[in-house]
Amino acid sequence: MSDELSLSPEPEPDDLLVEASLRPKTLAEFVGQPRVREQLELVLEGARRRGTPPDHVLLSGPPGLGKTSLSMIIAAELGAQIRLTSGPALERPGDLAAMLSNLSPGDVLFIDEIHRIARPAEEMLYLAMEDFRVDIVVGKGPGATSIPLDIAPFTLVGATTRAGALTGPLRDRFGFTAHMEFYEPEDLEKVLRRAAKILGIDLRPDGAAEIAARSRGTPRIANRLLRRVRDYAEVRADGAVTRSVARAALAVYDVDELGLDRLDRAVLSALVRSFNGGPVGISTLAVAVGEEPSTVEEVCEPYLVRAGMLARTPRGRVATAAAWAHLGATPPPGSPAGGPAALF
Repeated sequence: MSDELSLSPEPEPDDLLVEASLRPKTLAEFVGQPRVREQLELVLEGARRRGTPPDHVLLSGPPGLGKTSLSMIIAAELGAQIRLTSGPALERPGDLAAMLSNLSPGDVLFIDEIHRIARPAEEMLYLAMEDFRVDIVVGKGPGATSIPLDIAPFTLVGATTRAGALTGPLRDRFGFTAHMEFYEPEDLEKVLRRAAKILGIDLRPDGAAEIAARSRGTPRIANRLLRRVRDYAEVRADGAVTRSVARAALAVYDVDELGLDRLDRAVLSALVRSFNGGPVGISTLAVAVGEEPSTVEEVCEPYLVRAGMLARTPRGRVATAAAWAHLGATPPPGSPAGGPAALF
C-alpha cells in the first residue's frame, strides 16, 4: 500500500514533518474536544493558583485526535519543559530512572502508548507518581541493595489508544483521565482552515466541507487529505481548493464520499460478493483481499464498524445492509441495518 494514499490514523513520515508546524500551542487554539478542553482548563488553572504541579493526566482515544498536541499544550500552559518518550522505549527500570532523574521541578513527562510500558518499569513508575521517588537496585542476588532516589515533582501525561490494556494500579494513579472523541465535520473544517492558513493553501469553504466529510473524524487524516488535494489543485487546477477540485482529487486517490479507500472497499466487496455478507473470520477475509490480518483488523475494521457497514459477531464479520447498499447490491433478508448515522 506504499504507493497509495493511506487513511490510517497512525502517523506517516510526511505527517511527522508537517505536524510540528500545525500543532496548536495553547488550549484556546486547540479545535474540538470541548469537554476535554474545559476540564483541562480547570485542572491547569487550579494548579497554577496553588503553585503546584497538576495531577497526572491520562489521555485515551484513537490515534490522530491530538493527544500528543494536548500534552505539549499542558506543558506550555504551565510554562514547563516537556520530555517525550514512549512505552515501548521503556524496557528496563534503568531507562525510566535515567529519564526521571533528569527532570526539573514542574516538568512534564509525556509517555505515548503508555499501555506498552514494560512491567518492571511500570512498577517503578508507581512510586515515582505517588511519592516522587524511585528505588534503584544495586547488585544482584542476596547482596542486592535498594537505594532511594528523590526526583523533582513532575506531571506525567500518558497517552494510550487502548485504555483497557492499562493495568488497574497504573490507571488509578492518574488524577485526571480524558477520553478523546472523533471529531464532528464542523470541527474538522476549522482544523482544515487553520492548517490551510499556516501552509498557505487557498482553501474555499465548500472545499473544506468536502475534505472534512471524508476524513473519518480524524484531524491527522484531514490534514493529510488537504495536502494531497493541494497537490492536485496546483498541478491540474488554478491552485484553489474548491468542492469540485477536492472531489476530483480524492477520486484520483480512491477516497470515496464516505472516506472509504481502496482497501476498505475491497474488504466490503469480498465480504459481500465472495462470502454473501458473512459471517467470515478475519484471517479468511484478509486472505481474500491480499492483506495481513492485522492490517484489516487495525486499519479498516474500526472505521467500517463505526460507519455502520461491518458488524463483529461471535461467528465472524458480517456486512450490514448499509454495506450492501454502498456497493450497489441488494442485501439478503436478516442483514444488520447499520448505516452512516453511526459515523460520529
